[in-house]
Amino acid sequence: MSDTILQLKNAMIYQGENLVLSNVNVEMQKGDFVYLIGKTGSGKSSFMKTLYGDLELNEGEGSVVDFNLRTMKEKDIPFLRRKLGIVFQDFKLLPDRTINGNLEFVLKATGWKEKDRIKDQIDMVLDKVAMKTKGFKYPHELSGGEQQRIAIARALLNDPELILADEPTGNLDPQTSIEVMEVLQDINKNGNTILMATHDYALLLKYPSKTLKCDENKVFEVVQRKN
Repeated sequence: MSDTILQLKNAMIYQGENLVLSNVNVEMQKGDFVYLIGKTGSGKSSFMKTLYGDLELNEGEGSVVDFNLRTMKEKDIPFLRRKLGIVFQDFKLLPDRTINGNLEFVLKATGWKEKDRIKDQIDMVLDKVAMKTKGFKYPHELSGGEQQRIAIARALLNDPELILADEPTGNLDPQTSIEVMEVLQDINKNGNTILMATHDYALLLKYPSKTLKCDENKVFEVVQRKN
């Protein structure tokens, strides 16, 4: 098992027939925290979707958590996604079940069977995002920031090798964004590798880290100026 979690070489990323990003060369190591920035429509979401198998990679080389994106078959995608934690902008929680029920649903869907182990795992991830007392509540009873914490907890359930956070603070006010960002920072300090797409430049200034930018069909590293 190498320490390289993500590698793209001369990758061409398409959305349908349209070339969105060309000659993408990106590498991430275990424990990295990397931002992905760029205007709406610059290819951030297409980049993310390629990493979790929603878009095929047909040109160039790519590997994510030891899966080859070029040779991967449709049947491999669920196994790839078990090694990834995905956090979306709009939470994607199931409204008709409690927080515990949401998390239990994911574990059962990914092959967990023992009730005690399921309960312990749910307790552990809720503890990591400081939401251990909220398991009995329904999503609509929580604030946006709390729902996003639950979404992060859900992403941690299968101990992912890479967390893909796609605009995780996009629907949150600035103060709540900082609280969610603190959770992600803590998780990263505990060894989780995180790639976070964002357009919230205030967060980049407050929590500087390696930054990739999508612009004019390219992805390149932005060197942040020191104040």
